Amino acid sequence: MSQQLMDLVEKTSMKDEIAHFEIGDTVDVHTRILEGEKERIQIFTGVVIARSGSGTREMFTVRRIVQGEGVERKFPLHSPRIAKIEVQRSGVVRRAKLYFLRDRIGKATRLKQRRTDHGK
Repeated sequence: MSQQLMDLVEKTSMKDEIAHFEIGDTVDVHTRILEGEKERIQIFTGVVIARSGSGTREMFTVRRIVQGEGVERKFPLHSPRIAKIEVQRSGVVRRAKLYFLRDRIGKATRLKQRRTDHGK
């Protein structure tokens, strides 16, 4: 009974439409930023290296290189602060977590691109 109540409460705070993305995809995460009374959207572009959790607690980690330094940021998937997630490029990977990319620099961080034929 209590699990059913928890599921009902969680369902109200989950987003209806979420862009389908996988580990290894390069994504643009549009985040709402509040600065005083103004609100703006900031875009964080990087490779999805991990996904964890389920339901409203689902998180994903995005990694990018800024001025030669690796920057990782974790986002809650169903957060109202996330305006949208756009997939820029799909990568071919054979792992669930891409933590090995942390040790690599330069061209070694590139992943093979997944070829998709939409509507052909």
